[in-house]
Amino acid sequence: MEKILIVLILALTLGCCTAAPSDVQNVTGSVDEGGQCLCTVILPDNTFPMHRMESLEITSRDLSISVQKEITKIRSYQGNLESYLERLSNLTLRVGKVELGVLSYTELDFALLKLELKEMESLAVQLRASLSGSNTIVETLFIEIHNISVMVNQLESYDKNNVLAVRREMATLRKRLQDCEKNQTISNPPPVSYGTCDHGGLVNVSKPFVVQLNWRGFSYKYGGWGRDSFVNTSNKSLLWVAALNTDARMMQLVHFHPAYDDLLLYKNPTDKTLSRHISGSNFDYSNCGQGSGMTLYNNSLYYNCYNSRYMCRMNLDTNEVQRQILPDAVYNNRFSYAAVTFQDMDFAADEEGLWVLYSTEESAGNIIIGKLNVITNFGIERTWFTTQYKPGVTNAFMICGVLYATRPVNTRREEIFYMYDTKTGKEGKLSIIMDKMMETVQNIQYNPNDHKLYMYNDGYLVTYDAAFLQSSEPQLPTEHEN
Repeated sequence: MEKILIVLILALTLGCCTAAPSDVQNVTGSVDEGGQCLCTVILPDNTFPMHRMESLEITSRDLSISVQKEITKIRSYQGNLESYLERLSNLTLRVGKVELGVLSYTELDFALLKLELKEMESLAVQLRASLSGSNTIVETLFIEIHNISVMVNQLESYDKNNVLAVRREMATLRKRLQDCEKNQTISNPPPVSYGTCDHGGLVNVSKPFVVQLNWRGFSYKYGGWGRDSFVNTSNKSLLWVAALNTDARMMQLVHFHPAYDDLLLYKNPTDKTLSRHISGSNFDYSNCGQGSGMTLYNNSLYYNCYNSRYMCRMNLDTNEVQRQILPDAVYNNRFSYAAVTFQDMDFAADEEGLWVLYSTEESAGNIIIGKLNVITNFGIERTWFTTQYKPGVTNAFMICGVLYATRPVNTRREEIFYMYDTKTGKEGKLSIIMDKMMETVQNIQYNPNDHKLYMYNDGYLVTYDAAFLQSSEPQLPTEHEN
């Protein structure tokens, strides 16, 4: 019986030692002093994997230490990075000035630039390595530093081609020139003599100064404006604005302001109505004007009488209107300026007096310059025939007996391209560019009392300052002679 028990225990023990591999982690068997076989079986813990938890805790602790180290590195770089960003911005400005030629740097300046860039490039490399991954700010900074380095190297190579040496030589010459100028007697330019012709002719005009839109509004694109062009006028501050009706033909109303400030504020206006009421709804339009060729001269308004070849003169004090025929002149839009209708007669005043620019069938549309005798009956006392086709120009004006005509360059630029001198009978070409606010020029008036051009530009009131050659300088070369 005892043998049987031993065999059973041994069999169970052996069975335990050969348990299924899926349920056994470790089996250790031994025989004690009594001859019994004993084995120790360690079963797996399927409920909670303690050994895995311990491994994760160790890994987490290592990662936390690593992250803290990287954060410490980034914080240590942050101050330097901000400092170098500011220095990079300053370097960009400095290099830009060198590239544009504003400043002239020596070899020492280039060496300092390269040293600073090298320091920043080293810092950027360290940042890229420490971050162990892509960072947009650092990458952008690195690229900018590289680009600046290339620019500095290029500028330094330019200096090797003696660019800076030439600049230093130019600075020396400039200093010598300044010393020479100091030793010369400083002469002030002569004062401007308004109303005289002590100059060599028109040479340039200023940028346009837009005063305002005419008082009737944007729809009234045709008309003219200015001051009294008589040199000895007693009221140089009086301004007039004549906005034609929307038919771009009839001048029925003229607006006057006693001063420039009043014009700007639309204050204290005085209106002159040219049409006369007859009876009922009937009006007499015979004293009305036609086209944008009007001008104010010695307190009288000159214009083309409506629907006729007559010239009209209205006295502002008495409102009396006189009429005088312009012999053989075409009218009713026969030979008007380009893009401007019904301006068959264009009145212009200057230092020499009052003129009228017109055409006849005999002149085949070419401009005729007529000098008016305003003392008597404002008839034509002399004429000059030009070879310039009137519909080929946009407008014209007179300065010191010289006709100047304009034509469009584009929608925002006009060119004074033609001149005719009534003293010599010579005509020629020139090129003076005028900027304009709107496309079409309806009227240009020159005033000898302030050397300004008054332009009516699609309803806007615009002025230009005229610049002249010195009296010792000749006028531009001429091409033709009548």
